[in-house]
Amino acid sequence: MPSDASKPAGGVRHIAIDPAFAEQRIDNFLLRELKGVPRSLVYRLLRKGQVRVNGGRIKAEYRLKAGDSVRLPPVRVAGAGEPVEPPQNMVERVERAILFEDPDLIIVNKPSGLAVHGGSGVPYGLVDILRRLRPRAKGLELAHRLDRGTSGCIVVAKKRSSLRYLHGLFRDGHVEKHYLTLLGGQLPKGAVPVEAALRRVRDGSGEHRVLAGAQGKPSRTVFRTVRRFRGFTLAEAALETGRMHQIRVHAASLGHPVAGDEKYGDEGINERLRALGLKRIFLHASRLSFTGPQGQSLAVEAPLDDMLQGLLDRLEAL
Repeated sequence: MPSDASKPAGGVRHIAIDPAFAEQRIDNFLLRELKGVPRSLVYRLLRKGQVRVNGGRIKAEYRLKAGDSVRLPPVRVAGAGEPVEPPQNMVERVERAILFEDPDLIIVNKPSGLAVHGGSGVPYGLVDILRRLRPRAKGLELAHRLDRGTSGCIVVAKKRSSLRYLHGLFRDGHVEKHYLTLLGGQLPKGAVPVEAALRRVRDGSGEHRVLAGAQGKPSRTVFRTVRRFRGFTLAEAALETGRMHQIRVHAASLGHPVAGDEKYGDEGINERLRALGLKRIFLHASRLSFTGPQGQSLAVEAPLDDMLQGLLDRLEAL
């Protein structure tokens, strides 16, 4: 664990980072260290320079190094007497959704609607539930992220050494990530690559949006038709980069928006599908494959939930 050089009640804290926490992103470190603080506040503290490393400002993407001194401003965090207790039915649902587990990691078929972390008005997340299910695994941390509405494969490390290894795989593009998504319209046959650069902005309400444009970061998604319906295409999307909202923005840029996407999608399409029972975005992390920490080849598939599969069955019958 990191060590507190000073910890006055309600005051500034300075935390020295030990080697076990090296290479972790500062935003992920803060979300754990300031448990109970809304995610939006964590990023605001970073933007305003109230969190500093070795006396200097850093961005959310900064990766900690052994020996770094992290300055934390006084903020209220959840105390020891304020445990988060996820409902038992959700705990049982997550346990049933575990697809693979070994001493290094857990892969879960995350349900749609479950955040990966608590915070920002969300009382608990996937990691909180897994910590309850695996109390002896003291190093449980996310290796990557999925949006709250997205279901499917997500990897959680069980110890620090595994987390560092997995972060490196995701960062260097050594994890094959495939999604299933329902798109409006008829996607052309064969591989449909999209290489529109993406940049993140804030809209008038302060929410993040992602725009396709030359000023953004290089991004690449390859779509392939899996199955066609009247007015829709079930497609596989292979991510070759991992930008925020990448599949949703790239699909919209093709003129084939993701079904149920309220931010980048088409309201007419969404309304039609709501009448057929779709109450969420149709985006599912269906497959992951990579080399595990012990050198073993891992390939995991996550089945669609009943809502998504039921929608496909109804579209087939039209």
